[in-house]
Amino acid sequence: MAALFASFVAFVTFEVAAASNFSPSLPPQSVFIDTRSFTVIGKNGTFRSSTFETTFNPTSTAPPFFQIFDKGFIKVLGSSPSFSEIASTPGFNFAHEAPIYVPETDELFFASKDGHIGEGGNNRVSKISMAEVEAALKKNSTGAFNVTVTPLELSDTIQMTNGGTGPFRSQLLLANSGRGPLPPSIALVNPKPPYNSTILLDNFFGRQFNSLNDVKVHPSGKIFFTDVNYGFLGGFRPTSLMPNQVYRFDPNTGVVRVVADGFDKCNGLAFSRDGKTAFISDSGAIGGDATQMQPTTLYAFDVDSTTHAFKNRRVFAYVDAGIPDGIQLDTNGNVYSGAGDGVHTWDSEGTLLGKFFLGSTAPNMVFAGKGRLVILAETKIYMAKIAAKGFDLGGR
Repeated sequence: MAALFASFVAFVTFEVAAASNFSPSLPPQSVFIDTRSFTVIGKNGTFRSSTFETTFNPTSTAPPFFQIFDKGFIKVLGSSPSFSEIASTPGFNFAHEAPIYVPETDELFFASKDGHIGEGGNNRVSKISMAEVEAALKKNSTGAFNVTVTPLELSDTIQMTNGGTGPFRSQLLLANSGRGPLPPSIALVNPKPPYNSTILLDNFFGRQFNSLNDVKVHPSGKIFFTDVNYGFLGGFRPTSLMPNQVYRFDPNTGVVRVVADGFDKCNGLAFSRDGKTAFISDSGAIGGDATQMQPTTLYAFDVDSTTHAFKNRRVFAYVDAGIPDGIQLDTNGNVYSGAGDGVHTWDSEGTLLGKFFLGSTAPNMVFAGKGRLVILAETKIYMAKIAAKGFDLGGR
């Protein structure tokens, strides 16, 4: 069946190109899949039975590659994109969450998966040099290489980092899940040695949060974060005291309030460039008694201009592989989310444009300078050099 798909896709690629000004000369490392090629699979076809155990790759192309479903993805990629593996540590999920690019030093910071340094241990925050990545690319533009990964020695108050953004006020802004009696927190960390830290928030009117997951800064300068019970489900946090919710924190006044609830497991968070729209991923289909009947969904909200409450909740997209995790946007309003087979990209209306296809989980990503999308893929880090650009995530 794969061979049939491949031949049909090749034919449709050319035909659609002629009909819609879609260049039949596709960018490097890309495959176009016309949606009409799989609208009917038939009784003798092979259907997927799981969002976690199988991925959608009808051409059987070896990853990594750009999987194009809509010609709008060409604008995202540009005419000469590249897709490279830039770091790898087999057996250790060192590149899981909290990607933060610091332009001043041209470095990328990120966190490992929770508790991967021994039982009861903290996770690890590390960094790589993007200058080293660029130098390696000049020597090996098509193959994989492994740049230096430098762990940071952080304060004991920084426990189980799971979200990050910025730079905010020239520092890393981290969302920490906490561990045991050490509370979940929002913290500032100096991106330069000695990496000193300041805790901005660690409670909601005296109660500990569940385990903070992701954090973003609104253009107003307010800090928003998601809180979900994954720490309890992972065995490193006590029983949760509050629902899984989204919060707003004003670092100038100390005021914290709930802006959205009703989630199974709220996870990733992002804003449109103007701050008028918020996006939240619900990863309810993993953890605890989760099943495939629970959400793997991105929701969009209008952000109230005065209270910043999230209003007019609607489904933005449903992820077909794994669960949606971290979210980013580019300057054209396209939405990117980590998923079970790589990074998915939709336009502002929720149309799936394409995927940065890895065939394996990519929890998070971030734009690390002009046209550089860095993808965290647990035991590996990838970089896609594309036409799309990110915007300042530090607020004001």
